[in-house]
Amino acid sequence: MNAPANHAATGTGSGPGTPPFEAAAGLADVAVARTRLSDVLGRQGFYHYRGYNAVDIARRARVEDAWHLMLCGELPTVEQRAAFARQTAAMRRLPDNVTALLPAIARLSEPGSLQSLRSALSLTAQAIGCKPWTDQSEDETTEQAIRLVAVMPTLAAQLFRLASGEKPVQPRADLGHCDNYLYMITGQEPDEPSRSAVERYLTLTIDHGFNNSTFAARVIASSGADLGSAVTGALGALSGPFHGGAPARVFDMLDAIGTPDNAEPWLRQAIEQGEKLMGFGHRIYKTVDPRSELLHEVARELHSERVGFAEQVEKTAVALLAELKPGRELYANVEFYAGVVLEAAHLPREQFSATFACSRVIGWLANVLEQIQGNRIFRPLARYVGPEAPRDFPDFWRPGAP
Repeated sequence: MNAPANHAATGTGSGPGTPPFEAAAGLADVAVARTRLSDVLGRQGFYHYRGYNAVDIARRARVEDAWHLMLCGELPTVEQRAAFARQTAAMRRLPDNVTALLPAIARLSEPGSLQSLRSALSLTAQAIGCKPWTDQSEDETTEQAIRLVAVMPTLAAQLFRLASGEKPVQPRADLGHCDNYLYMITGQEPDEPSRSAVERYLTLTIDHGFNNSTFAARVIASSGADLGSAVTGALGALSGPFHGGAPARVFDMLDAIGTPDNAEPWLRQAIEQGEKLMGFGHRIYKTVDPRSELLHEVARELHSERVGFAEQVEKTAVALLAELKPGRELYANVEFYAGVVLEAAHLPREQFSATFACSRVIGWLANVLEQIQGNRIFRPLARYVGPEAPRDFPDFWRPGAP
């Protein structure tokens, strides 16, 4: 009989391939690599990028600054910031052969589809010459990493507009990374409050330890595969409902609750029936998610029409979770206020997950570049818990049987 999917296997095999110890299901609390990129201290409610408080970076810096920090190792000087902005802005346009294929890709899915983005990204990586990193120089690999980050917003925005029946908007090199993304989505330069809000969201979500999609990217890169394959795999992981897409699902929950008066009965019933509350709880944090705190502030700054209702739902949910799931330490996570902020900044709900991908791709590729240094292919062991081997074949499989 197979081991339950949500528990670690408990076999007692003694062969040469038997693991010397057994990891928890989902590799919970297992360190699988060393990194200089980021860390999440769940008990303290703190996370950082290369030692810098990530929330402080989001308050003080632009996306390009954090991008430079993650891929190049340090926050940029004034001169480096200008040079990096020029370099990345020049990489935003898509190869012509990819542009020609986007309408067909966009027709396959609804607006904002991560599946369409995944397909388009894979084609783009091939078009720009991504090869196994073992077959090219370190400089070539780094340049490809920067270019893949630069084109991701262009792909996401153009696919969204095409799937929505609108003409794509071409990127502009005179706009910042965040401004340009919003411009390509709406066709208009963003107002300063919207730009600042989305900029902080994008900077907050660049990296967050060895989350599922980041780990997927590193595993793929460890085989020597090209950067496009690693990012495509990460996008596939992000598309799963347990990882990406939660901001939009938070909105679905708020819509289902409907009114403040309905918050307590709706949430109580959902918790008692064992349903997951979208936007609450985190694998690492055992206190308030610092990203949620900042996005809550941003939502208030934008005077979002939803923020008051969201606050009521959050307060009610936290109280009910403490009552009905004592000791679980469940609080609002980054997704809870993310949707409120993105909607108030004029981004459509369907585009929330793709917007997250435009941020997290920086972390994915920073991790891939780190994995390449001193790489060893990931090849863990599994503990076999099936029938004892070797098994005898049934009689009807024996030679000469009818």
